[in-house]
Amino acid sequence: MHHLFKASILAIALPALLMSSAVSADNSSLTTAGAPSAVTQQKMTDSWKDVATRTISAGGIDFAYRELGKNNGGTPVVFMAHLAAVLDNWDPRVVDGFAKKHHVIVFDNRGIGASSGAPAKSIEQMADDAITFIHAMGLKQVDIFGFSMGGMVAQEVILKDPQLVRKMILAGTGPAGGEGISSVSGVTYYDMMRGFFTRQDPKQFLFFTRTPNGIQAGKAYLLRLNERSANRDTEITVKAFMAQLKALRAWGAKEPADLSKVYQPVLVANGDSDRMVPSVNTHDLAKRLPHSELIIYPDAGHGGVFQNYADFVSKSLEFLAR
Repeated sequence: MHHLFKASILAIALPALLMSSAVSADNSSLTTAGAPSAVTQQKMTDSWKDVATRTISAGGIDFAYRELGKNNGGTPVVFMAHLAAVLDNWDPRVVDGFAKKHHVIVFDNRGIGASSGAPAKSIEQMADDAITFIHAMGLKQVDIFGFSMGGMVAQEVILKDPQLVRKMILAGTGPAGGEGISSVSGVTYYDMMRGFFTRQDPKQFLFFTRTPNGIQAGKAYLLRLNERSANRDTEITVKAFMAQLKALRAWGAKEPADLSKVYQPVLVANGDSDRMVPSVNTHDLAKRLPHSELIIYPDAGHGGVFQNYADFVSKSLEFLAR
């Protein structure tokens, strides 16, 4: 009965969660094996709103991805996304900001967006898939920017394959077994319903504070997400969303990993009022990582790095340049 109740909520409210990533049915820019067509090559630019979407096959999965700033050289920065996110849920100001100085790669994990396969049911499996994708791209070492659930995946990646990672940036996230992480689904369901009944995108509640500053920042963020008008990604399915929630509950209930052996530099960031992954986890994560730096944005929630994108991008670029 409880499962049916949750399924009913998702059927009603999931479209509201995804309203800012409404997708065109035309995915004609997708190509296979990472080789863009001539038309796609002509469309590729260094702007998130119109860069081509490509695919590469590895481990039986066709991974959808986009890349910017390849001519910048250096260590590529791989972005790992939040719960329910597809490619179009990344803030263009953050992606374009990183891509001014770095080669940036953003991808959909298995069963998410335009990537094929059944969705992963654990954070650990998501990390395995991320490693598979990175190796398939021919990359020997990367920097990782993991936001929210993506930050959890990033932690598993660096523990599984430490030589693969040079530096990490972790935002809106926390350690395994962290306070309130196993309850993310409850907060998400609640705010999805708030969004549905108030005709607002739930991310306005999930990512931002309810202060005038937070509300204004949320509206601006949601407008930025819609700057890409053509060849948008495929929105997440209810099945994939449920699989991600299950993975988050399990990861939040597991014993904390030993992060003291992570020797790489890590930049940890969040708002001071995160409801999804309580901000106490950000402080805890920074303490557990021996070579970490911490940024906490005032009057900001889960999406604090998007609310303060100019400062966050500046500090991230400085961190990566050292």
